[in-house]
Amino acid sequence: MDKLIKSIFGSSPTDSVVNNYSLGWITTPKLLETLSVVLGSIVVYYVVKYLIQWSIQYSLRSAAKHRTWHKKDVEKREKTLIQLIRSFWRVIMLFYVAAMIANKLFSFDLSPLFASAGIIGVALGFGAQSLVKDFLSGIFIIAENQYRVGDVVDIAGAIGKVERIGTRTTVIRDSDGNVHYVPNGTIQHVINKTMGYSMSRFVIHLDPSADVGHVTEIINKVGEKLASEKAWKRKILDPPKFVSVGEITGRSIEMIIAGKTQPSDQWSVTSEMRRRLLAEFEKQEVLLATLPTPTTIGIKK
Repeated sequence: MDKLIKSIFGSSPTDSVVNNYSLGWITTPKLLETLSVVLGSIVVYYVVKYLIQWSIQYSLRSAAKHRTWHKKDVEKREKTLIQLIRSFWRVIMLFYVAAMIANKLFSFDLSPLFASAGIIGVALGFGAQSLVKDFLSGIFIIAENQYRVGDVVDIAGAIGKVERIGTRTTVIRDSDGNVHYVPNGTIQHVINKTMGYSMSRFVIHLDPSADVGHVTEIINKVGEKLASEKAWKRKILDPPKFVSVGEITGRSIEMIIAGKTQPSDQWSVTSEMRRRLLAEFEKQEVLLATLPTPTTIGIKK
């Protein structure tokens, strides 16, 4: 790398530019050596970055052949591990390049720094306990496969899709577009709504005069038909069907409907099931309950 850089700066066109614009400092041995280190580090960074991605994808896809992992689960694991390990690698390379620039360009002696690394580490340990805790917690979260990038989770009241699992924080975007940064070390309890499979579960309220048996048949037929269609067959593991009668009042009869779907597909299945049931109820003149609308009583001051 040193010879290549010297040959470039030593060519006649380059010499004339350097001399004309008083840029002789560019060709100093220290700067040339520093440039070779930086360029070499960039090449190594991207080569290793590619190898990290390839090795993770190869390992997980090979393991998936012998296990019952769904394709989405494999993709989420790949994305999560690649992001985390790449972030580690980026920090290591930035530290290395900064140290080499300080040593090569400014003749900064690094040996005292490395010699006192133990003392500095102990001193920083007391002031950076939360950083270490966040880092180790992130490792355990991924190792235990609690959640992956793309999962929908509920962590400490933050409900949404996991966008990134970093060395310190987990980034969650909720349904309103808000971004939540949750320190990994503070995560004690996780509700993962898209691990393995998801449930499409919702209720409908019938008019008390409705025939529950007839409505049950309609619900089950609509669910089976939906699950048999090509566009929905891959998303639905168990067709949505009538599960039980819920609360019964003088105003309504609550019907509980549930089905099993692929991870993250429960919302689209629920929405489509509701749409089809509404159309079928209207066609067969099934009355839905008229629920009272909450009212706010104003208080005069």
